[in-house]
Amino acid sequence: MSDAIKKVCVIGAGTMGAGIAAQVANAGVPVLLLDIVRDQNDRNAVATGAVAKMLKTEPAPFMSKAAAKLVEVGNIEDDLAKVADCDWIVEAIIERLDLKQSLYEKLEAVRKPGTAVSSNTSTIPLGHLIEGRSDAFKSDFLITHFFNPPRYMRLLEIVAGPESDAALVKRVSDFADRQMGKTIVNAKDTPGFIANRVGTFWIQAALNAAFELGLTVEEADAIAGKPMGVPKTGVFGLVDLVGIDLMPHLQQSLTSTLPQDDPYQAIAELPPLIGKMIEGGYTGRKGKGGFYRINREAGKRKETIDLKTGEYRPAIAAPPVTARDVGALIAAPGKTGEYAWAVLGQTLSYAAGLVPSAADSILGIDDAMKLGYNWSFGPFELIDKIGAATLAKRLADEGRPVPEILSLAGDRSFYRIENGQRQYLGRDGEYHDIVRPEGVLLLSDIKLGAKPLVKTASASLWDVGDGVACLEFTGKMNALDGEAMKAIEQSIPIVTEKFKAMVVYNEGANFSAGANLGLAIFAMNIAAWSEIEKLVAGGQVAYKALKYAPFPVVSAPFGTALGGGCEILLNADAVQAHAETYTGLVECGVGLVPGWGGNGELLDRWRHNPALPKGPMPAVAKVFETVSTATVSKSAAEAKELGFLRPSDGITMNRDRLLADAKAKALALAEGYQPPEPPVFRLPGAGGRSALDVAVKGFQARGLATSYDGVVSGFLADILTGGEADLVDTVTEDDLLALERKAFMKLVRDPRTQARVETILETGKPLRN
Repeated sequence: MSDAIKKVCVIGAGTMGAGIAAQVANAGVPVLLLDIVRDQNDRNAVATGAVAKMLKTEPAPFMSKAAAKLVEVGNIEDDLAKVADCDWIVEAIIERLDLKQSLYEKLEAVRKPGTAVSSNTSTIPLGHLIEGRSDAFKSDFLITHFFNPPRYMRLLEIVAGPESDAALVKRVSDFADRQMGKTIVNAKDTPGFIANRVGTFWIQAALNAAFELGLTVEEADAIAGKPMGVPKTGVFGLVDLVGIDLMPHLQQSLTSTLPQDDPYQAIAELPPLIGKMIEGGYTGRKGKGGFYRINREAGKRKETIDLKTGEYRPAIAAPPVTARDVGALIAAPGKTGEYAWAVLGQTLSYAAGLVPSAADSILGIDDAMKLGYNWSFGPFELIDKIGAATLAKRLADEGRPVPEILSLAGDRSFYRIENGQRQYLGRDGEYHDIVRPEGVLLLSDIKLGAKPLVKTASASLWDVGDGVACLEFTGKMNALDGEAMKAIEQSIPIVTEKFKAMVVYNEGANFSAGANLGLAIFAMNIAAWSEIEKLVAGGQVAYKALKYAPFPVVSAPFGTALGGGCEILLNADAVQAHAETYTGLVECGVGLVPGWGGNGELLDRWRHNPALPKGPMPAVAKVFETVSTATVSKSAAEAKELGFLRPSDGITMNRDRLLADAKAKALALAEGYQPPEPPVFRLPGAGGRSALDVAVKGFQARGLATSYDGVVSGFLADILTGGEADLVDTVTEDDLLALERKAFMKLVRDPRTQARVETILETGKPLRN
């Protein structure tokens, strides 16, 4: 049979199963979603209802409405024979061994030979699942443990049994990696696999220590959150998020399958307060509240539960934790250091003890926790910050066992850089190169053994091989300022002389938050209008220099690419976007208009869109609607629908493959490259401006736009309709840039715009003035 997975079946339309089906559809692959029959009048009601629910869910499981159309619904009784058309069957039904085994017996009769069958179980050993099945079924079986929500959580733990066919496991792994965007961690067939085993232990240890040491919820989360590289929810906030009622199930699952001498058995006892909370319906965010709650009867007051009394009280800000790193944190005096050590000492020791029983190397443990629990650092990376010898000594001094791999490390680190190559300490006591999967190229790896060709305070230029240079933004939130524009100016002659193409890419948390608003508000406050105009004009010059450079430019966005970050996409020859790209021209939300060419570039996209009627007004109206409402795409697929990406632009599902894909696109464009011709527009003039004014007044009358929204939209309308131009006039790109600068400089002087900018910087929320 072909190695390609062309159709997938997911059985079980609960939250996880439906989410897995949605991510398959996001990959552009048809998927059959089956569940039991609950309604004889609508036998597919369970699966149909799951798809309908996902179309309304936020954050959305589907990347676009088009993806939802790739899901075919059915039921197990009538449609099981359809799995014969599928290349991979994912079982995601309730965690009951008897039901799973019964389903596998039915599948064996209808699936085609060689079809992969996997279970999304997180609790049942693979060996138990395949008891009684044929050798052929056992060969085609594996566990694929996705994390919730499947669209957004990158980790996929794959467990292969001794009889699993290696080629089939690779086929599923490659599909999940390249088309579903997952990072694969190969786990052993042990209880809880890796992430949930370490994660459950960590949560249990943190809860127990908070009760034992008499900490408040706020204090515990302040210590066991950001200072440890854990998401800001901390531990109690995380339990509220996933559901307090899940805790007894996780505990029971692990205690019933782990050996009695496993360290988890000694700590696995939930505080009585948790049982009382569950009984009362206080199960976290999905219930009446959890360790945190919003008391709506008290004016939406934020409250936390008192761990001693079980009563709610007003939330209290915890004292700031000032430790510079985790080594200093566990050594801090008082309850800060006491609690940090109680959590980390136990958790890191436990994680270290899972090599090689749960994972072959330290890499699997670290990747699982970073990807499955959003830790900034894996357990062994945290140990390196403390020192393996320091951790081992403290454990030994307290009479606690020292894991073998800690003794093996001695006074060495688990990771090191050698000759520009990142290495890890193996179980053989030797260091080994970290080898990336084929098609994975990371700028962080390149930078270990290279120096930038250009470096300013906000950007750098790197050689990423094969004649391609990479422009990297490096400022806070990758915000764009004069230093970023200087880097572009300095990079163009270097790339022209020595390279074939350029990609614009970085490995920050987000591609770019847009123009540096902090710098802008400072300039506003001292009335440095000439400096602001210089930044606007400089950005226009830099972006157009990239657009018309004698080499192709490919932008590779991910996460947020807003305002000026979006405009660099619009000015590029092509875009290779990560699937999770959220982009838009959001300037109107802060009382401004796009000033670096975004209006003209988006207008040029829409006037060539065959879906719109001919003539100057339809494209103008579409761009006006998108920009005036500060619309942001919720995915790269939606960015195509909004015109921020071209139909020909690429989408990469796996974040780690983005640079390699962008580089390949840039090299393909380099063959016979010619810069684009400057566009010339025919715009509707005063008549079109009047029509847009009427639309804005309608929005204001319905309470959808504020009075100042109308003012800002008026300036935007003036740009998009060509200013003073009549219908018959032609408007050049330079004319539009001049209109942008003029409008921007008028708005930036308005106190209402200044209030909006200050508010967004202080609160992160738009001001509706």
